[in-house]
Amino acid sequence: MRKKSLCSGVIFVAGLMGSPGAAMADYPDKPIRMIVPYVAGGAADITARVLAAQMSHELGGTIVVENKPGANGMIGTDMVAKSAPDGYTLLLDASGPLVVNPSLYKKTPYDPVKDFAPISQIASYQYVLVVPEQSSIHSLDELIAAAKEKPGAVTYGSAGIGAGGHLAGELLAMQTKTELSHIPYKGNAQALTDVLGGQLSFTFDTVVTATPYLRTGKLRGYAVSGPRRAEGLPDIPTMQELGYKDFVVTQFQGLLAPAGTDPQIIAKLHDAAVRAAQHPDVVRKLATDGGNEIIAGTPEAFAQQIREDLLRYRQLIQDAHVKAE
Repeated sequence: MRKKSLCSGVIFVAGLMGSPGAAMADYPDKPIRMIVPYVAGGAADITARVLAAQMSHELGGTIVVENKPGANGMIGTDMVAKSAPDGYTLLLDASGPLVVNPSLYKKTPYDPVKDFAPISQIASYQYVLVVPEQSSIHSLDELIAAAKEKPGAVTYGSAGIGAGGHLAGELLAMQTKTELSHIPYKGNAQALTDVLGGQLSFTFDTVVTATPYLRTGKLRGYAVSGPRRAEGLPDIPTMQELGYKDFVVTQFQGLLAPAGTDPQIIAKLHDAAVRAAQHPDVVRKLATDGGNEIIAGTPEAFAQQIREDLLRYRQLIQDAHVKAE
């Protein structure tokens, strides 16, 4: 009898250890943290909060957004890279920390390819060149003329060295052969505040954060940086339409987990993210009103996008001689 009891006990324990499906059925059984490596109020933060709310509903759990800004997005990004790969710490990141910083800095504390498990790209977003309502500049041509008349006198701000708005400004300076003075901030919201106050000549702001001010007239927009006009700003032409055929600056927002996360968890999060991104409320907030293009693709497609953008931004940074301070 004793022998039989021991044998059945072994079978019972083995059964518990070999039931990953049972564990997956309970996931998530506690709140999930979605880390945003930027200050609150910016484009990535807005996307994270809209997405997290809908994904919480899809998963039947709770996703809490946490802002961990600093070091051009590297602090929050590195935090997730070094987190336990258990599905309870995710990263809602933009292009900067993953595909710009590796070319901007001699070394990053994480590997953008090896240290993360992509879940899904969520959106592709572009920038809009805006000036404050009190500005004497009334077109892109006038801005360029002012820059040529007084080299360095025309100022613009961005979320920091290597941020999308900064690289758009560098590309504009290269293509127009002008000298523009870049003022880096610790976040997009701070740069926008100084544009609104007239302390800066212009900025390339994300469409989602600029749109409310464009609609009230506090900002005037003259061009968008993507290959197509923004859905929420149909009257503002692209830089290409204005004669700058090689001018395209777009970036991604996407969801990732630490490398080594269970593929079943990645699959479950991917399905929830795709359903959330396609929900009418999310589409309205991020695409119709926010000017983003919703791209809810596969983990493999997102991984490929990261690899391609690493090469693309490396070339732009080299051509513009952008260096981290």
